[in-house]
Amino acid sequence: MKNTYFNLVEQSYYFPQEGFDIRDGNLCFHGVSLKYLIEKYGTPFKLFYLPRIGEQIKKARNLFNRAINANHYNGKYQYCYCTKCCHFHHVIGAALKHNVNLETSSAFDIDLLEKLYHKGELDKSRIIIHNGYKTDDYIKKIMHLQELGFVNSIIILDSPRELSRILKLSGDRQIKVGLRMAIDEEPQSAYYTSRLGMRHTEIMDYYKKKIKGNPNVELKMLHFFVDSGIKDSLYYWGEFNKAVKIYTELKAECETIDSLNLGGGFPIRNHLGFEYDYEYMIREIVRNIKDACVNANVDEPNIFTEFGKYTVGESGAIIFEVIDQKQQNDKELWYIINNSLMNTIPDAWSIYEKFILLPVNKWENEYARVNIGGISCDHSDYYNSEDLNQEILLPTFDDKDKEPLYLGFFHTGAYQDSISGYGGIKHCLIPAPKHVIVDRDEKGNFIDYVYRNEQSVNEMLNILGYNDQPNE
Repeated sequence: MKNTYFNLVEQSYYFPQEGFDIRDGNLCFHGVSLKYLIEKYGTPFKLFYLPRIGEQIKKARNLFNRAINANHYNGKYQYCYCTKCCHFHHVIGAALKHNVNLETSSAFDIDLLEKLYHKGELDKSRIIIHNGYKTDDYIKKIMHLQELGFVNSIIILDSPRELSRILKLSGDRQIKVGLRMAIDEEPQSAYYTSRLGMRHTEIMDYYKKKIKGNPNVELKMLHFFVDSGIKDSLYYWGEFNKAVKIYTELKAECETIDSLNLGGGFPIRNHLGFEYDYEYMIREIVRNIKDACVNANVDEPNIFTEFGKYTVGESGAIIFEVIDQKQQNDKELWYIINNSLMNTIPDAWSIYEKFILLPVNKWENEYARVNIGGISCDHSDYYNSEDLNQEILLPTFDDKDKEPLYLGFFHTGAYQDSISGYGGIKHCLIPAPKHVIVDRDEKGNFIDYVYRNEQSVNEMLNILGYNDQPNE
């Protein structure tokens, strides 16, 4: 009996599953034929399937609203998208079609919002949460945004010193602010308390001394952020309960505060066996906030989430061709792909992030243990299943085959371009792959187009100063 790659996957996981299916022996991603895209555009290419963004937003909204109704919760749910997760216009535009609020983290983010506003894609009633360190330039741009009429702009104070600098630049304008609580990091962290936010023991005293009674400052929100995300763990619930307790104490003192921002995010699928009970976690979040507020005899807050990776992660994929296979010793077989893994999915080597890796074709071939290497000269330009040199299983193929093996890394839509930079100068001057967008038209039919072609040598030489024209 032939042990095919398809048999391996089918026996190991529930397959086909949401987002992945096999048609005519080739892999489809959310119903999109990857073989069709390969034949049309060549490889390598980055893919964004935009409808997935709306699906994720609707899923979270529905679950929160159901939990709110079930618990007779009096606050509302507000979905925010973190622009820093992926800044592309087609991505943020897809999210805005579903009436999300936005979260910014730096000065240039405000320029991005202004562009969206002038294009008619962002209305002035949208809630804008301003996180990150507030440089003078950032503060001035936030004030300009408020001058344009963005009445729901909330500045999250990350440091006790920020408010005085904001007030100095805001003049007599009334501003809405939130307070960020610094969380205690997980035990394995390199430091004990996050550098972001104010110590939880200082928040109430800070409110009384710096905000209470100030006619120009309106406290609207308590914000906290757990970097490892929203998980059913003692650590997460400990930080969550600490934040809820501080909120109830602030609410007892401050009538204007009405929102609790959970920060952090839901995980996304990074392997075919991924399991996470979103409904349970949301139900417990809402129930715990409700119980704490009832016990403290204060009104329940509006619940804000800032979902970046959850919003766009599962919409992204990167497709490569295996251009060589190398048997380096008796046990180690390498598949060399036609770009750099370090450049295209930097999280894979910087923080050992895992992505769903599947072949596009040759599912009926037998499989073997392999390592995947990029074409750069760097030792770290590789991908395997675990941190400790454990190989992965992929279809075997003959070098004489007419059709090469194609591989896809899936759910790569979040942070990869933000971290490695899109375009620009890449390691070993390996060009950024072409960028392909897939969407659906009003009738539900697929439409696909190239957002940007593969980076050219002249684009790189311009940046590096080798061409005659000066850089802008």
